[in-house]
Amino acid sequence: MDKPDYFQFFGLEPKLTLDLRDLESRFYRLSRELHPDRFLRATPAERQRSLEATAALNDAYRTLRDPVARAAYFLEREGFEPSKSAPPELLEEIFELNMALEELRGGDADARPQVEAARAHLLRLRQETDAALARHAEEFDRTASRQALAEIRAVLDRRRYLDNLMNQVESELNW
Repeated sequence: MDKPDYFQFFGLEPKLTLDLRDLESRFYRLSRELHPDRFLRATPAERQRSLEATAALNDAYRTLRDPVARAAYFLEREGFEPSKSAPPELLEEIFELNMALEELRGGDADARPQVEAARAHLLRLRQETDAALARHAEEFDRTASRQALAEIRAVLDRRRYLDNLMNQVESELNW
């Protein structure tokens, strides 16, 4: 089964901002319609289609309910590839954080407060990034501007990089 258009699967207009209660309601309705238990007496092919449709439904729901995953999916369907480069405005912070992480890994407990402060800073940056994503998503839904999609890609690249840094920091802090 080919990957369905998630918006079409739910009967939604392709947009970056969604009514999450409406999405949840559609999800539960479709879950009941497609649930494999409803196809116990069906042919093997119908049971298999039910399993595939249920798996696709769950993937679609997980993607569309999360604003970050939804934006990444939307960009992918619009032909935008993620960037592989680090956001330039974060390079100096990344260098300092990596040095503190190396010190902490090397057993220097004095680096821990610096890494904890970096974690708090990364959380703030991630919140700012999520707010920027919401603003650009609303702008795109109003204008259908390719420029807005390019800005969303930059925001997602930043978010992805922040998530990777946060994972490293939390791993070292054992959070």
